[in-house]
Amino acid sequence: MSGNSASMMGYARSSSARGGGVHLDTVTIALVLALTLLGLVMVTSASVSISAKETGQPFFYLERQLLLTLIGAACAALLFTVPTAVLERLSLPLLAVAIGLLLLVLVPGIGHVVNGSRRWLHLAGMNFQVSELARVLVLIYIASYAVRREQQLRETFGGLAKPLGLLCCVAALLLVEPDFGAATVLFATGFGLLFLAGARLRYVAAMMAIALGVFALLAISSSYRVRRLKVFLDPWSDPFNSGFQLTQSLIAIGRGQWLGVGLGESVQKLFYLPEAHTDFLFAVLAEELGLAGVVLTLGLFLALVWRSFHIARLAADAGLKFAASLAAGFGLWVGIQAFINIGVNMGVLPTKGLTLPLMSYGRSSLIVALAWVGILLRVYHEAMREQRGPATVRGGA
Repeated sequence: MSGNSASMMGYARSSSARGGGVHLDTVTIALVLALTLLGLVMVTSASVSISAKETGQPFFYLERQLLLTLIGAACAALLFTVPTAVLERLSLPLLAVAIGLLLLVLVPGIGHVVNGSRRWLHLAGMNFQVSELARVLVLIYIASYAVRREQQLRETFGGLAKPLGLLCCVAALLLVEPDFGAATVLFATGFGLLFLAGARLRYVAAMMAIALGVFALLAISSSYRVRRLKVFLDPWSDPFNSGFQLTQSLIAIGRGQWLGVGLGESVQKLFYLPEAHTDFLFAVLAEELGLAGVVLTLGLFLALVWRSFHIARLAADAGLKFAASLAAGFGLWVGIQAFINIGVNMGVLPTKGLTLPLMSYGRSSLIVALAWVGILLRVYHEAMREQRGPATVRGGA
C-alpha cells in the first residue's frame, strides 16, 4: 500500500507540473504587505482621537481599514486568476465602463457630494470613489493601445496624439467633479506609459509642453485652485486659515527630527492636522517615526516601483508586451501618486486630495490598489511560466 501511495503521489506531482503551477513573486508580496501593515499602524495612530470623538470607538478606522484590506486582498486573488489576454480583449468595454462611471457620478441624485465634490457613488452602505477604478480601466486600455498601435506610436505624431486625446477627455470628466489630483495622476501615468511603449522623444516633449500649459491654465482658472497655489507659495502668510493645513503638516514633520517623538505620541493629529489619517498620514508618520520612518517608507515605495519595472522587463523578455505595459503602469502609478502625496505633505507641491497608496485610510483607493497588485502578480506568473515552463515557483528573485 505504501509503495502504491508513493507512486500515486509521484504521478499526481508530475501531472500537476505538466498542468502548470503557480508562480508567486514573494518580493512584491512582501513589499505590499510591509506598506499595508505600516499603513494600518499609522492609520490607527492618526485616527484614534478623531475616531473616539466621532464614533465613541477609538479603533473604528482600524477596523474599517482591516475590512477594506481583506476586501482588497480578495479582489487581488480574484484578478490573479484572470489571464492578461482576457483584460486585453476586454480593454475597449472596460474603457466604456470607466467613462460610464465618470458620467454617472455627475448625475444629480446618483453622484454623492462630499465637501463640495461629486466624486462618489453610494454602494453597499459605503461611498465608492469611481475615479479610483476608472483610472485603472483607462490605463488598461492605454496599455492595449500601446501594443496594438505600436508602430504608429513609434513613428507618427498621430499615434501619440490619439491616446493623449482620450486622456484629455477623461481628465476633463475628472475636473468636472472636480478632482484635479486624480486627473493629474491619470494623465502623468498614461503619458509615462506611452513614452515607455516607444513614443518618440520629440513628440513626447512637444505634447508634454502643451499638457503643462493646459494644466497651468486649469490651475489658475478656478478661484479655489488659485487660493491653493497662493497658500502653497507662502502658507505662513495665513497660518490660521487658508494655510492651516500645510503649516500643521510642516510642524508635524519638523517635530519628528531623527527618530520621531514615538509611536502614538503625535500632537498634531490631536485635531490640529485635518485629514491626518487620509491625505496627511505621511506627516503623522514623520512626526512619530522621524527621519528613520520617512526613509523606511520611501525605501519601500522605491523598492515596489523598481520591482514593478523588473516584472515589466521579465514580461517584455517573454514576449508579453501587454502584460509588460500593465506592470509598468502599476509602477508609474504608485511612484507618481506617492511622490505627489509626500510632496504635498512637505509643502513641495500644492495641496491635492490624494491618498498615500496602500497606506492612507481610503476605502476605494485601498481596494483598487490591492486589486491592481493582483494584476501585477498575474503578470509575474505569466512571465515566469513562459520563461521557466510549468514548474511551480513559490518566489522569485
